[in-house]
Parts: sequence; C-alpha cells; structure tokens
Amino acid sequence: MTEPSFPPSSSPSSSSSSPSSLSSAVPASPSPSSHLVATARAYDAVAVRYAELARNSLDVLPLDRALLATFAELAGTAADGSRSAAGSGSVAELGCGPGYLTAHLRDLGLDVFGVDLSPVMIDLAREAHPDLRFEVGSMNALDLPDGELCGIVSWYSVIHTPPRDLPAYFDEFRRVLVPGGHLLLAFFESEGEPVTLFDHKAAPAYRWPIDGLAELADKAGFVEVGRMLREPRQDERFRRGHLLMRADG
Repeated sequence: MTEPSFPPSSSPSSSSSSPSSLSSAVPASPSPSSHLVATARAYDAVAVRYAELARNSLDVLPLDRALLATFAELAGTAADGSRSAAGSGSVAELGCGPGYLTAHLRDLGLDVFGVDLSPVMIDLAREAHPDLRFEVGSMNALDLPDGELCGIVSWYSVIHTPPRDLPAYFDEFRRVLVPGGHLLLAFFESEGEPVTLFDHKAAPAYRWPIDGLAELADKAGFVEVGRMLREPRQDERFRRGHLLMRADG
C-alpha cells in the first residue's frame, strides 16, 4: 500500500543494504507468520485514516492512471494479441487496502476482486464498494487454483515483505496467473541505492532498485513488458517504481 500521511509510529530508521549482504546490514527477518501478523495489526490500527487519505489519491496522479489503463487493456489479451479465454478472466488486486484501486480497475472494465491481510481494511472495502468482492488473505498463499487469473496488481503491497521472503511471493504470483497473464507492481524505488529499509508510516518497509525487482520477477518466470519511474511529488518522500510484466509460457 502507498504511504499514508499521518504521523509515523515508532519504527526502524532507514538503512541501506545489498541483497547479498542483508544479514549483516539490516535486522534479521522475522518469521513469516510474525511478519504477517505484525503488518496486519499495523494496518488494522490505521485503516480508517488510511482509507480517508487514499480515497481520491489517483486524481492527482495522471502517470499512475495511464499505467493502470495500459494494464487493464493488456490484462485480458493473449500474447498473440487476441482476447484470452484462458483462466477465469479475473484480475486480483493483492494488498487492496480499502479498495479504492480495486474500484478504479473495475471502472476500467476489469472483472476484479481484492485481497488484503488486514481484516479492518477488508471491512472498509466491503462497506465502500459492496458490489465488489474482497477477501482476507495473504499474497504468498492465495486460495486460488493454478492459472486462475489473467492479471494481478500489486500496488505498493510487497514493500513490507522482507527481501529474503520476496522470491516466494513472485512464485505465487506466477502460479495463479495463466500463461500470458500480466502482473503490475508499484513500489518505492531506491534511487541508485541498494535495497533500503525505511520508516514507512504504517510498518517498516523496503525501497528496491527497479533492476533488482525485475531480476526477481524474471527468475520466477516473468518477462518484462515495460517500466516507469516517477519522481516524487511535493508531498512524497521517494521516487516511485513500476514494473509491468507478463507470465512466460
């Protein structure tokens, strides 16, 4: 999820590290279960304020809207340019928060549903968008069969994942996507630095070099379609990175 603008809670100070030296440069990763529980609780605690701040956030982000529109056009299109009949034809927004982006994707013509770790966020999403489907769940263990989806949007939702754990998330994305399906990632970009831990205002998070995330996706079976770097607005701290990828096969 994007970074809300409420005052930061106590969290680690920013630090930098390369993927190969994380063990000595940043604190050891918590166990997957404790990391997920802590993240869910952090977003439960700020969910109402977050929903208020995020509701109209896309209105002032024309480049982000353009990239989402491109994803929407590609999501149901097979590699040969024809409309794909494979999979369910559904798109999942993973880490959907209060559902504002899920609703935007719906307005772009997609059959979309949202998944989030935070039960409070899911309650808010269901209340705001009763016509859409929202489920509590984890991105690294989706309750979906192989090849079920034609598209995935992960909009700042892998930023809290410890770097050692992130390859498994890409593997799970690839598992549930039909061959030729598309994945759109948004994240905080590290601006020439290696992987960087920073004090996100909800929970500790990581900034990634765009080439580093692209490499992880490639190893999981994705082919890069395009990328976008957006410089921070006046009210943003960091450069934003975006990767648009296609599931190989």
